[in-house]
Amino acid sequence: MNATPSLALGIDLGGTKIEARLLQLDGKEIWRQRRATPTADYAAILRTVSDLVAAARSAAAGQAFTVGVGSPGTRTASGLMKNCNSSCLNGMPLQADMEQTLGQSIKLANDANCLALAEATDGAGAGAAVVFAAILGTGAGAGIAVHGRVLTGPNGLAGEWGHNTLPFPSDAEDPVFECYCGQRGCIETLVSGPGMARDHLFVNQETLTAEQIAGRAGVGDLACLATLARHTQRLARALASVINLLDPDVIVLGGGLSLMPHLCTEVPALWGQWVFSGGLRDPVRTRLLPSRWGDASGARGAAWLGSQG
Repeated sequence: MNATPSLALGIDLGGTKIEARLLQLDGKEIWRQRRATPTADYAAILRTVSDLVAAARSAAAGQAFTVGVGSPGTRTASGLMKNCNSSCLNGMPLQADMEQTLGQSIKLANDANCLALAEATDGAGAGAAVVFAAILGTGAGAGIAVHGRVLTGPNGLAGEWGHNTLPFPSDAEDPVFECYCGQRGCIETLVSGPGMARDHLFVNQETLTAEQIAGRAGVGDLACLATLARHTQRLARALASVINLLDPDVIVLGGGLSLMPHLCTEVPALWGQWVFSGGLRDPVRTRLLPSRWGDASGARGAAWLGSQG
């Protein structure tokens, strides 16, 4: 292959699928491929990634490319992974093992950071100085991009917004649920998809998924409409604390719950009451937008991560 990379390969290492996308440096996608993630098999995951990179090399037809990987969890200062929902990755030197397997250097970041980078580079937050990208799905994570680069911090924890306590308690007391992280009352336990479902069960003694709740609300189910209203208000409170701390230009929503169209209109209509100095005379200027790239954001952000010097 040529010595100077003219392409960027991004790999999104998810719990159920591993997706690779090969981009030109202008953002045009020229190849993609998806494989199922081998369950609980670290060596098989490495082989699958290696097979995808080999397929990308064939598609690149001799052109060199950089490699970036978006992973669940965080790479510690020691080089070992932690907090991965794919538990076989925890405690493993994922980046070092991938580099040895692939025979080239790679860059690795949390999948939420890759979402932020994708949306800050050529997505919903393109051109913005500070982009906060929240993933609302099976969990509630986030990434931060500042001037087109991922912010990680010395502990690799920048953007771990979902594991703070839900702020600004309301008159109607929020249920306090246990979180897998060992704490109680985390934002994730109420604004994620399973959190919404658990809240609906707590209030209505009815077991529904978040998708079912949204569907029933769409045809006028009063209990489901009330569940969505509680979720919207809680998300507004949680994001107001982000604005107070970080004051981002753009907040991008990704993940399955981001497909609910009311969030990007109703949340900004509410969050001003909790944003410091928010109000009619000094309205909140932060924009709340849906992800441009959807489930492609992880791989595209990983590609841009790998291409950065």
